[in-house]
Amino acid sequence: MAASPTEIVLDLPAPDFRLPATDGKTYTLKDVAGAKGAVIVFICNHCPYVKAVIERLVDDARLLMREGVGFAAICSNDAARYPDDSFPRMREFARAHELPFPYLHDETQATARAYGAVCTPDFFGYDRDLRLKYRGRLDEGRTSPPPASARRELLEAMRAIAAGDPAPPDQIPSIGCSIKWKPGPGPI
Repeated sequence: MAASPTEIVLDLPAPDFRLPATDGKTYTLKDVAGAKGAVIVFICNHCPYVKAVIERLVDDARLLMREGVGFAAICSNDAARYPDDSFPRMREFARAHELPFPYLHDETQATARAYGAVCTPDFFGYDRDLRLKYRGRLDEGRTSPPPASARRELLEAMRAIAAGDPAPPDQIPSIGCSIKWKPGPGPI
C-alpha cells in the first residue's frame, strides 16, 4: 500500500547517525554531508516505487554531489520479514545500480524513526547548516516514468538551497511503499 508523509515540518536539524554501508565502511551524517548541503533518502531494494526511480535518482545524485551536495541512501526495512532488503541484498542492489553514494543499513530502525521516514523513497534535503529545507519528491514519476516535460523537483530544490536561496514553497511529498517496521512499537 502506498504511503506518503502527512506532516512536513521544515527547518529541523538533521539527526545524526552512525550506520554501516554496503562498501564496508561506517558513516555518520557529517561523513556524507557536502559543503553545500545533503540529501538523505530512505529506500529499499524491493519497492516498485524505488525500482522505478533509481536510475533518475542516481543521475540526479551524481549531479548534486559534483555541485557540493552530499548524498546517502538508507534502508530501514525489517529484513527478517522482507529478505530482499537484507544487507547482502543491499550490496547487490548498490553494485547493480552503481550507486555513487553510501547505501546505509539501519538495522535497528532508529535512524528512520529519528528522521520521521514514512515511505520508500522518502527524501530529506538539508542546507549547508544541515537544517531541513526540502521534504518533497524526486519528480512526478511513480511506478512509471514521469512525462518528458516533468520538472526534476529534488534537483531543482537542492540547487536553489545550495545557492542559499529559499526552499521551494511548493513541495509535493514523495509517495512509495511504507517502511516495513519490525514487530513492536511502530514509528514515533
